[in-house]
Formats: sequence, C-alpha cells, structure tokens
Amino acid sequence: MRFLLCPQCGIRRFYVKDSEGNQCLVQITTTYEVVPVNEGDSLEGFNTEIVYCLGCSWSGSVKRLKKY
Repeated sequence: MRFLLCPQCGIRRFYVKDSEGNQCLVQITTTYEVVPVNEGDSLEGFNTEIVYCLGCSWSGSVKRLKKY
C-alpha cells in the first residue's frame, strides 16, 4: 500500500491529537484515509482534520500532502 508524504520533508509518518493532547501515530493513504500505524489503535476522539509531521515542523490538512 502506498502512502502520502509530508510536503516539507518527504516522510510518511504523522500523528494526530485528541482534545487532551494525546497523540496517535498515523499514515495517510492515497485516498486521504487516515490509518493508525499500530493495528490495535483507534482514532476515536482524535482530530483527523490536522496531521502533524514526525520529521519536521509541518502540520496541516491531509489534502496538502504530496504523492510518493
């Protein structure tokens, strides 16, 4: 499966936050689906509208990510 990349540094790993500041490690599919990296994790309660890059300071909408 292919994943979208950070437009700034080019990595494919991101995280999302919930209202309490907890983080969940995610990747974004080419159809803009936010998928947890760890199979047992749930995105319930997490804001998937904004993703945060693990490799740099970039954050924003999944629509701004670039293709491989």
